Amino acid sequence: MELNKIYCEDCLETMARMPDASVDLTVTSPPYDNLRTYNNNIDKTWNENVWRTIIYELFRVTKVGGVVVWVVGDATIDGSETGTSFKQALWAMECGFRLHDTMIYKKNSSTFPSNKNSTRYSQIFEYAFIFTIGEIKTHNLITDKANKWAGFKDFSGKLKNSVPEFSPRTNIWEYVTSFGDNTYGHPAVFPEDLAKDHIYSWSNEGDLVYDPFMGSGTTAKMAHIYKRNWVGSEISQEYVDLANKRLKPYLTQTTLF
Repeated sequence: MELNKIYCEDCLETMARMPDASVDLTVTSPPYDNLRTYNNNIDKTWNENVWRTIIYELFRVTKVGGVVVWVVGDATIDGSETGTSFKQALWAMECGFRLHDTMIYKKNSSTFPSNKNSTRYSQIFEYAFIFTIGEIKTHNLITDKANKWAGFKDFSGKLKNSVPEFSPRTNIWEYVTSFGDNTYGHPAVFPEDLAKDHIYSWSNEGDLVYDPFMGSGTTAKMAHIYKRNWVGSEISQEYVDLANKRLKPYLTQTTLF
């Protein structure tokens, strides 16, 4: 296999060629519950048997101490959320992953805002499950949460140092999303900062980052900018072509396996 390349194929075909314990970090968002159409078609092949196999294979190819970031949401069918996201998290744990954190990816606006006839509040977030194998190897926590009591030191003597100006952020991350933005020709583009922040947090320079649903190439772009190696899988040739066009200034190829 080659580094810094998107393979136009099912991700199971790509992972079948990967050795055990070869990936440091996976950052991805699967097709959810067919909430979006791709190439003007709903993917009827996405079902529980498929995502179970994919998660199992991700466990096989992930290094001990490595991380899988799994960004996912649920459809509402017949008045009830499917709960597929929770089923996937529980299955990942059955495969051997630890659920290191259940993070929230909060959007600045809702795809389907509620109105006066709605029976539920506007959906404005997705889950970002952080799965690990064994004790997590890399954790470069982003320290950008301003402290109200910065510089304060209590008079009891219990605090050896004053409160720092910034601390690690919470596990709810908010990003500006542009619904209907077809800049990259894909209906579900990751915010670049979402990919960047996870790549920075859970990997180091030179590590291998994988995205089994590469789509428009956001994970690859941010991995390259932050000096990580990457490999992607994308079943749609149209999206591979679009992603490669976007990535052209960054692409290099190096033998991996």
